[in-house]
Amino acid sequence: MPQHFTPRADGRLRLALLLGLAALIGAALLAFVMVRSDHAWAVGRPAPQPIPFSHALHAGGLGLDCRYCHAGVERAAEAGMPSASLCLGCHGDVWAGATALAPLRDSLALGAPIPWSSVHRLPDHTRFHHGAHIAAGAACETCHGRVWEMPQTIKVRPMSMGWCLDCHREPEPRLRPVEAVFDRDWQGRPPPANPHAGGAVSPLTQCSTCHR
Repeated sequence: MPQHFTPRADGRLRLALLLGLAALIGAALLAFVMVRSDHAWAVGRPAPQPIPFSHALHAGGLGLDCRYCHAGVERAAEAGMPSASLCLGCHGDVWAGATALAPLRDSLALGAPIPWSSVHRLPDHTRFHHGAHIAAGAACETCHGRVWEMPQTIKVRPMSMGWCLDCHREPEPRLRPVEAVFDRDWQGRPPPANPHAGGAVSPLTQCSTCHR
C-alpha cells in the first residue's frame, strides 16, 4: 500500500491530535472549575435594586428584626418582601420626598409590588421552605451571612446543590436552638444530634426532599 503521508507529516498529525485532545481536556476541566466557582454563582456581587436599601442601616443601625420586613420567614416557604405601605409607615415621614424613594410611592399608588431584584435565586425545580429551616434551628446568617452589616445585600454562599448537601449531610454544627435563631450575638452550642443520622439514606439527602 502506498504511503500517503511522509514520516514528518505523520509526526505533525500525531502531535496535532495530541494537542487537540489536551486542549479539549483542559477546556472541560476549566468549565468544571468555573461552574463551581463563587463567580459563577454571583457570590459577593450585589444585584441592582430599584431602591438603595441598606440592611446595615435598617437592621444593624436601627435594630429592625428580620421578621419585621420578612414576615413569612417563620411559617411560609418564602420569607416575603415588605409592601410599600409597610415601608411608608416610616418613610411617610422620614425622607418622605426623597427621589430615591419614588418607587415606593409609585408602588403604593399603582397597587403594584416593588420590583426588587432577587439576590438568592433558586432554580424552579428546587423546593425550599424557610419555615422548615427556621423550625430546625437554621439561623438567617447560616445561609445569608451577616446581612445586618451589609450596606448592599450580597450573596455570601453559593446556594448550589453541593453546598446545600454539605449541610444536609451534617447539619448539627450549623444549627442552634430555635429560640436563638434570630439572636445575632448567639455563641452557644448546637442542639442535639440529628435523629436521622446513621440511617442508610437520610431523609435530608433524598432527592424528593428538595425536588418535587
